[in-house]
Amino acid sequence: MKKNGKLYGVSVGPGDPELITRKADSLLRRDAYWTYPVRNSKSDSYAMNIATRAGLAPPGDHCALIFPMTHDESKLGKFRQRAAEKVLEVLNTGLDVIFLVEGDASTYSTFGHLARHVTAMDSSITIETIAGVSSFNAAAARLQFPLTEVDDKMAVIPANYGIKTIDQLLDQFDTLVLMKVKPLLDDIIALLEQRGLTQHAAFIEKAGSLEERVVHDVSTLKGQTVNYLSLMLVKNPDRERGEILGGCRKKPLNSDNQGKDSDKKESVLNP
Repeated sequence: MKKNGKLYGVSVGPGDPELITRKADSLLRRDAYWTYPVRNSKSDSYAMNIATRAGLAPPGDHCALIFPMTHDESKLGKFRQRAAEKVLEVLNTGLDVIFLVEGDASTYSTFGHLARHVTAMDSSITIETIAGVSSFNAAAARLQFPLTEVDDKMAVIPANYGIKTIDQLLDQFDTLVLMKVKPLLDDIIALLEQRGLTQHAAFIEKAGSLEERVVHDVSTLKGQTVNYLSLMLVKNPDRERGEILGGCRKKPLNSDNQGKDSDKKESVLNP
């Protein structure tokens, strides 16, 4: 009985081909069937572009898998299923299949959906995820923007969670990474201006690619159309922080919970 191939989710980083890891590079030089995501049948693959710019030529056997830009789960499910069927067809021939992933395969990636659909169809398939550099890590390095220091708290969210959520998280975290800011860009800028945080924010588009764009004065982006592959890093240096107790930060006191927090503190100090 012929052994099935193995499915690899290979991260190629956010755009700079020099950020491809040695492990990913090694796998991409092996004999395997390449697959890569595209938005539609006429679009190019950003992940494939990163790999080819690194001098990694695709093998004779490769194909694009369509993952449309939509929030319609029923539509997405059909395309994910179709992609999984194609991958499984190749795996059943004994060939390994590599799925190229921009950024990191475990961070807001299509690979997780693909892997689950393949596993649902055949639980015997072996799957391996190759870690990579995420877009926000590359952005932070490019911008000289430390994400966290000492005991800072950081949140990474898609911006489409909404302005109300972003406003609340600014009070709970020292650093916010806002992914895919395009749809709400003007609203985000307005919120940062209202809170006096524009000088503590930075924007980057297609980090590490030849088309990379960096903007430090985010207010200048008002009314502009930006690329889907855009993110914003925001710090709130004036966030109220609790005292350190037992090596951990306590929540800051307020009029509503001061008594309760004081009781908790006393119980910790006097068990």
